[in-house]
Amino acid sequence: MTPKVQVRDLGRADYKPTWDLQETLLKEAVDRKIKRRRAGLPETGRTEGDDPADFPWPEHHLLFVEHPHVLTLGKSGDANHVVASPERLAQLGVEYHEINRGGDITYHGPGQLVAYPILDLDQFRTDIGWYLRQLEEAVIRTCADWGVQAGRVDGLTGVWVNPEAGLAARKICAIGVKCSRWVTMHGLAFNLDTDLDFFNLIVPCGIADRGVTSLRRESGREVVREEVRDALESHLLTVLGGSR
Repeated sequence: MTPKVQVRDLGRADYKPTWDLQETLLKEAVDRKIKRRRAGLPETGRTEGDDPADFPWPEHHLLFVEHPHVLTLGKSGDANHVVASPERLAQLGVEYHEINRGGDITYHGPGQLVAYPILDLDQFRTDIGWYLRQLEEAVIRTCADWGVQAGRVDGLTGVWVNPEAGLAARKICAIGVKCSRWVTMHGLAFNLDTDLDFFNLIVPCGIADRGVTSLRRESGREVVREEVRDALESHLLTVLGGSR
């Protein structure tokens, strides 16, 4: 059975309430998995019509959002990669959060499309490396829809423009996730029409020798958020093997 994903666009939303929502959805999914396991019910192989009221399967969600200015530091990150002082961040209205995803420091803000998949990978594929590559692939395909050739850089998670150019490669999308009992949260941050000067406040993703870019800068044309969102949603569902 193709996993059904509930898609929601939260519009502009503060970081902390959105993080709390992700945590709630993840906990609901994990609790359902634990309940099914204790009842001796399978965690994979769901079939059409198999949805017992007392032991429901975990639900899958895909949240889209645009955050106000905020910096987030992953659990393996280095706080020294925030190069701006707390006073400067406050002056610019930039929040700062240390969070429970993988990866280092990144920036979220206006003009950026953020996607948070909360998925039970037992219903897709239990392979975090595969999952990260599918997130990248969906963004690569979306960039291609806007005439921008993007790809991967060996050893560096995320999506890059001109990835074969060594230090001239430019990051267009950052990716960082958490996975608990094969349920994911956090996700990707895709620069559409972002003010790239805000990345000067940090060492983006802890990578000091490469720059960042946006879809508008690379495509040379106006970017409509809703159009990119719809394209990215379609590509994500395709590469992951889900549907609405």
